[in-house]
Amino acid sequence: MDINRFRMDLFRRRCRTNVGEGFQSRPRDVAIRAGLALMMLLAVLFIALPVASLFVRSYSGITLQTVQNPMVREALVLSLATSGLATLVAVIMGTPIGYINARYGYPGRELIDSLIDLPVVLPPAVAGIALLMAFGRMGVLGQHFSAWGVDIAFTTAAVVAAQIFVASPFYIRQARTSFESVDPVYENAARTLGASEIYAFRQVSLPLAINGLISGAIMTFARSLGEFGATIMFAGNFQGRTQTMPLAIYTAMQGDLYVSLCLALILVAFSFAVIAAVKILTRGRYRNAGN
Repeated sequence: MDINRFRMDLFRRRCRTNVGEGFQSRPRDVAIRAGLALMMLLAVLFIALPVASLFVRSYSGITLQTVQNPMVREALVLSLATSGLATLVAVIMGTPIGYINARYGYPGRELIDSLIDLPVVLPPAVAGIALLMAFGRMGVLGQHFSAWGVDIAFTTAAVVAAQIFVASPFYIRQARTSFESVDPVYENAARTLGASEIYAFRQVSLPLAINGLISGAIMTFARSLGEFGATIMFAGNFQGRTQTMPLAIYTAMQGDLYVSLCLALILVAFSFAVIAAVKILTRGRYRNAGN
Protein backbone atom coordinates (compact mmCIF):
# COMPACT_ATOMS: atom_id res chain seq x y z
CA MET A 1 0.00 0.00 0.00
CA ASP A 2 2.82 2.38 0.88
CA ILE A 3 4.60 1.45 -2.34
CA ASN A 4 1.53 2.28 -4.43
CA ARG A 5 1.14 5.60 -2.65
CA PHE A 6 4.80 6.38 -3.24
CA ARG A 7 4.40 5.62 -6.94
CA MET A 8 1.36 7.88 -7.18
CA ASP A 9 3.19 10.74 -5.46
CA LEU A 10 6.15 10.32 -7.79
CA PHE A 11 3.84 10.32 -10.82
CA ARG A 12 2.13 13.53 -9.66
CA ARG A 13 5.47 15.26 -9.12
CA ARG A 14 6.60 14.33 -12.61
CA CYS A 15 3.35 15.63 -14.08
CA ARG A 16 3.73 18.93 -12.24
CA THR A 17 7.33 19.21 -13.39
CA ASN A 18 6.40 18.55 -17.01
CA VAL A 19 3.56 21.06 -16.87
CA GLY A 20 5.86 23.66 -15.35
CA GLU A 21 8.49 23.04 -17.98
CA GLY A 22 5.79 23.34 -20.64
CA PHE A 23 4.76 26.77 -19.39
CA GLN A 24 8.39 27.86 -19.18
CA SER A 25 9.23 26.66 -22.70
CA ARG A 26 6.16 28.25 -24.30
CA PRO A 27 7.95 31.51 -25.23
CA ARG A 28 10.72 29.47 -26.83
CA ASP A 29 8.17 27.45 -28.83
CA VAL A 30 6.52 30.66 -29.98
CA ALA A 31 9.88 32.02 -31.13
CA ILE A 32 10.65 28.81 -33.04
CA ARG A 33 7.26 28.86 -34.76
CA ALA A 34 7.68 32.50 -35.66
CA GLY A 35 11.11 31.79 -37.14
CA LEU A 36 9.78 28.88 -39.18
CA ALA A 37 6.87 30.98 -40.42
CA LEU A 38 9.28 33.75 -41.45
CA MET A 39 11.48 31.24 -43.31
CA MET A 40 8.45 29.85 -45.14
CA LEU A 41 7.27 33.34 -46.04
CA LEU A 42 10.69 34.29 -47.43
CA ALA A 43 10.87 31.06 -49.46
CA VAL A 44 7.39 31.63 -50.93
CA LEU A 45 8.20 35.25 -51.77
CA PHE A 46 11.51 34.25 -53.35
CA ILE A 47 9.68 31.86 -55.68
CA ALA A 48 6.48 33.83 -56.25
CA LEU A 49 7.98 37.28 -56.80
CA PRO A 50 9.91 36.49 -60.02
CA VAL A 51 6.89 34.68 -61.49
CA ALA A 52 4.57 37.53 -60.54
CA SER A 53 7.03 39.99 -62.06
CA LEU A 54 6.63 38.25 -65.41
CA PHE A 55 2.92 39.04 -65.37
CA VAL A 56 3.44 42.59 -64.13
CA ARG A 57 5.96 43.43 -66.87
CA SER A 58 4.01 41.59 -69.55
CA TYR A 59 0.66 43.24 -68.83
CA SER A 60 1.60 46.55 -70.42
CA GLY A 61 3.78 45.29 -73.25
CA ILE A 62 2.35 42.10 -74.77
CA THR A 63 -0.14 42.73 -77.56
CA LEU A 64 -1.94 40.57 -80.10
CA GLN A 65 0.84 41.34 -82.55
CA THR A 66 3.37 39.93 -80.08
CA VAL A 67 1.41 36.71 -79.71
CA GLN A 68 1.14 36.36 -83.50
CA ASN A 69 4.87 36.88 -83.99
CA PRO A 70 6.23 34.12 -86.28
CA MET A 71 8.97 33.32 -83.75
CA VAL A 72 6.38 32.71 -81.03
CA ARG A 73 4.10 30.63 -83.26
CA GLU A 74 6.84 28.50 -84.79
CA ALA A 75 8.61 27.91 -81.48
CA LEU A 76 5.34 26.90 -79.80
CA VAL A 77 4.36 24.46 -82.57
CA LEU A 78 7.84 22.95 -82.75
CA SER A 79 8.13 22.58 -78.97
CA LEU A 80 4.74 20.88 -78.63
CA ALA A 81 5.43 18.53 -81.55
CA THR A 82 8.93 17.49 -80.48
CA SER A 83 8.04 17.22 -76.79
CA GLY A 84 5.00 15.10 -77.59
CA LEU A 85 7.07 12.77 -79.78
CA ALA A 86 9.84 12.54 -77.17
CA THR A 87 7.27 11.70 -74.50
CA LEU A 88 5.69 9.03 -76.69
CA VAL A 89 9.08 7.39 -77.27
CA ALA A 90 9.87 7.59 -73.54
CA VAL A 91 6.56 5.90 -72.67
CA ILE A 92 6.96 3.11 -75.25
CA MET A 93 10.58 2.50 -74.27
CA GLY A 94 10.36 3.24 -70.55
CA THR A 95 7.27 1.25 -69.53
CA PRO A 96 8.77 -2.22 -70.07
CA ILE A 97 12.13 -1.07 -68.68
CA GLY A 98 10.46 0.26 -65.53
CA TYR A 99 8.47 -2.96 -65.14
CA ILE A 100 11.49 -5.21 -65.58
CA ASN A 101 13.55 -3.21 -63.09
CA ALA A 102 10.67 -3.29 -60.61
CA ARG A 103 9.95 -7.02 -60.84
CA TYR A 104 13.13 -8.83 -61.80
CA GLY A 105 16.65 -9.01 -60.48
CA TYR A 106 19.47 -9.53 -62.95
CA PRO A 107 23.23 -8.98 -62.97
CA GLY A 108 24.13 -5.32 -63.33
CA ARG A 109 20.67 -3.95 -62.55
CA GLU A 110 22.02 -1.25 -60.24
CA LEU A 111 24.55 -0.22 -62.86
CA ILE A 112 21.84 0.04 -65.50
CA ASP A 113 19.65 2.05 -63.11
CA SER A 114 22.56 4.40 -62.49
CA LEU A 115 23.17 4.85 -66.23
CA ILE A 116 19.48 5.56 -66.81
CA ASP A 117 19.50 8.22 -64.09
CA LEU A 118 22.79 9.76 -65.26
CA PRO A 119 21.23 12.35 -67.65
CA VAL A 120 19.24 13.76 -64.71
CA VAL A 121 22.43 14.93 -62.97
CA LEU A 122 24.52 15.67 -66.05
CA PRO A 123 24.89 19.38 -66.89
CA PRO A 124 22.77 20.04 -70.03
CA ALA A 125 25.79 21.29 -71.98
CA VAL A 126 27.62 18.04 -71.24
CA ALA A 127 24.61 16.07 -72.42
CA GLY A 128 24.60 18.07 -75.66
CA ILE A 129 28.30 17.50 -76.29
CA ALA A 130 27.91 13.78 -75.54
CA LEU A 131 25.09 13.52 -78.08
CA LEU A 132 27.17 15.43 -80.62
CA MET A 133 30.15 13.12 -80.12
CA ALA A 134 27.90 10.09 -80.57
CA PHE A 135 25.51 11.15 -83.34
CA GLY A 136 27.20 14.17 -84.93
CA ARG A 137 28.52 14.07 -88.48
CA MET A 138 31.94 12.97 -87.19
CA GLY A 139 30.59 11.13 -84.16
CA VAL A 140 31.10 7.51 -83.16
CA LEU A 141 27.84 6.42 -84.81
CA GLY A 142 27.03 9.60 -86.68
CA GLN A 143 29.87 9.17 -89.15
CA HIS A 144 28.35 5.87 -90.29
CA PHE A 145 24.92 7.47 -90.63
CA SER A 146 26.49 10.34 -92.55
CA ALA A 147 28.11 7.87 -94.98
CA TRP A 148 24.59 6.74 -95.84
CA GLY A 149 23.45 10.35 -96.25
CA VAL A 150 21.65 10.54 -92.90
CA ASP A 151 22.53 13.53 -90.73
CA ILE A 152 21.01 13.81 -87.28
CA ALA A 153 22.79 16.76 -85.67
CA PHE A 154 21.31 20.23 -86.18
CA THR A 155 17.98 18.87 -87.41
CA THR A 156 14.54 18.52 -85.86
CA ALA A 157 15.40 14.88 -85.15
CA ALA A 158 18.28 16.13 -83.00
CA VAL A 159 15.81 18.16 -80.93
CA VAL A 160 13.75 15.03 -80.27
CA ALA A 161 16.88 13.01 -79.47
CA ALA A 162 18.09 15.63 -76.98
CA GLN A 163 14.68 15.73 -75.30
CA ILE A 164 14.52 11.95 -75.05
CA PHE A 165 18.03 11.81 -73.59
CA VAL A 166 17.39 14.31 -70.81
CA ALA A 167 13.69 13.62 -70.10
CA SER A 168 13.17 9.85 -70.44
CA PRO A 169 14.84 9.06 -67.06
CA PHE A 170 12.01 10.92 -65.33
CA TYR A 171 9.47 8.55 -66.86
CA ILE A 172 11.52 5.38 -66.36
CA ARG A 173 12.10 6.19 -62.69
CA GLN A 174 8.42 6.94 -62.14
CA ALA A 175 7.41 3.78 -64.01
CA ARG A 176 9.61 1.65 -61.79
CA THR A 177 8.19 3.28 -58.64
CA SER A 178 4.63 2.82 -59.89
CA PHE A 179 5.10 -0.88 -60.65
CA GLU A 180 6.86 -1.44 -57.34
CA SER A 181 3.79 -0.03 -55.57
CA VAL A 182 1.62 -2.74 -57.18
CA ASP A 183 1.48 -5.81 -54.96
CA PRO A 184 2.79 -8.84 -56.92
CA VAL A 185 0.08 -10.98 -55.32
CA TYR A 186 -2.40 -9.69 -57.90
CA GLU A 187 -0.17 -10.78 -60.78
CA ASN A 188 0.42 -14.15 -59.13
CA ALA A 189 -3.32 -14.63 -58.70
CA ALA A 190 -3.86 -13.93 -62.38
CA ARG A 191 -1.09 -16.37 -63.30
CA THR A 192 -2.62 -19.12 -61.16
CA LEU A 193 -5.89 -18.62 -63.05
CA GLY A 194 -4.14 -19.36 -66.31
CA ALA A 195 -3.21 -15.86 -67.49
CA SER A 196 0.04 -15.42 -69.37
CA GLU A 197 2.71 -13.07 -68.09
CA ILE A 198 1.96 -10.51 -70.80
CA TYR A 199 -1.79 -10.74 -70.12
CA ALA A 200 -1.24 -10.28 -66.38
CA PHE A 201 0.91 -7.24 -67.08
CA ARG A 202 -1.58 -5.69 -69.49
CA GLN A 203 -4.76 -6.43 -67.54
CA VAL A 204 -3.57 -6.30 -63.92
CA SER A 205 -0.32 -4.40 -63.34
CA LEU A 206 -0.75 -1.71 -65.98
CA PRO A 207 -4.22 -0.55 -64.85
CA LEU A 208 -3.11 -0.45 -61.21
CA ALA A 209 -0.03 1.63 -62.04
CA ILE A 210 -1.64 3.84 -64.68
CA ASN A 211 -1.94 7.01 -62.56
CA GLY A 212 1.74 6.95 -61.74
CA LEU A 213 2.63 6.29 -65.37
CA ILE A 214 0.52 9.23 -66.51
CA SER A 215 2.20 11.43 -63.91
CA GLY A 216 5.61 10.33 -65.21
CA ALA A 217 4.57 11.04 -68.80
CA ILE A 218 3.39 14.53 -67.86
CA MET A 219 6.64 15.28 -66.06
CA THR A 220 8.60 13.96 -69.05
CA PHE A 221 6.63 16.21 -71.40
CA ALA A 222 7.28 19.22 -69.19
CA ARG A 223 10.99 18.44 -68.96
CA SER A 224 11.18 18.07 -72.74
CA LEU A 225 9.33 21.34 -73.22
CA GLY A 226 11.85 23.22 -71.08
CA GLU A 227 15.02 21.62 -72.43
CA PHE A 228 17.64 24.18 -73.48
CA GLY A 229 21.30 23.23 -73.00
CA ALA A 230 21.44 19.86 -74.74
CA THR A 231 19.24 21.14 -77.57
CA ILE A 232 21.34 24.19 -78.41
CA MET A 233 24.55 22.14 -78.33
CA PHE A 234 23.29 19.21 -80.41
CA ALA A 235 20.51 20.69 -82.55
CA GLY A 236 21.46 24.36 -82.84
CA ASN A 237 19.12 27.34 -82.83
CA PHE A 238 17.45 27.59 -86.24
CA GLN A 239 14.03 29.22 -86.33
CA GLY A 240 11.29 26.90 -87.54
CA ARG A 241 13.58 23.85 -87.50
CA THR A 242 15.29 23.49 -84.12
CA GLN A 243 14.33 26.66 -82.22
CA THR A 244 12.14 25.50 -79.36
CA MET A 245 10.54 27.89 -76.88
CA PRO A 246 13.50 28.09 -74.45
CA LEU A 247 15.83 28.82 -77.36
CA ALA A 248 13.39 31.39 -78.75
CA ILE A 249 13.32 33.12 -75.35
CA TYR A 250 17.12 33.28 -75.38
CA THR A 251 17.14 34.68 -78.92
CA ALA A 252 14.32 37.18 -78.38
CA MET A 253 16.00 38.59 -75.28
CA GLN A 254 18.61 40.10 -77.58
CA GLY A 255 16.04 42.05 -79.61
CA ASP A 256 12.43 42.01 -78.41
CA LEU A 257 11.88 41.65 -74.68
CA TYR A 258 8.10 41.23 -74.97
CA VAL A 259 8.40 38.28 -77.36
CA SER A 260 10.55 36.52 -74.78
CA LEU A 261 8.06 37.46 -72.04
CA CYS A 262 5.22 36.05 -74.10
CA LEU A 263 7.01 32.73 -74.54
CA ALA A 264 7.97 32.72 -70.87
CA LEU A 265 4.33 33.16 -69.84
CA ILE A 266 3.32 30.24 -72.06
CA LEU A 267 5.92 28.04 -70.39
CA VAL A 268 4.79 29.20 -66.94
CA ALA A 269 1.21 28.27 -67.83
CA PHE A 270 2.29 24.82 -69.04
CA SER A 271 4.41 24.29 -65.92
CA PHE A 272 1.55 25.21 -63.61
CA ALA A 273 -0.80 22.90 -65.52
CA VAL A 274 1.73 20.07 -65.19
CA ILE A 275 2.07 20.55 -61.44
CA ALA A 276 -1.71 20.65 -61.00
CA ALA A 277 -2.22 17.52 -63.12
CA VAL A 278 0.45 15.54 -61.27
CA LYS A 279 -0.97 16.53 -57.88
CA ILE A 280 -4.49 15.52 -58.93
CA LEU A 281 -3.32 12.17 -60.26
CA THR A 282 -1.14 11.51 -57.22
CA ARG A 283 -3.97 12.36 -54.86
CA GLY A 284 -6.28 10.04 -56.77
CA ARG A 285 -3.71 7.23 -56.64
CA TYR A 286 -3.28 7.51 -52.88
CA ARG A 287 -7.04 7.72 -52.41
CA ASN A 288 -7.56 4.56 -54.44
CA ALA A 289 -4.78 2.83 -52.52
CA GLY A 290 -6.44 3.80 -49.26
CA ASN A 291 -9.74 2.38 -50.38
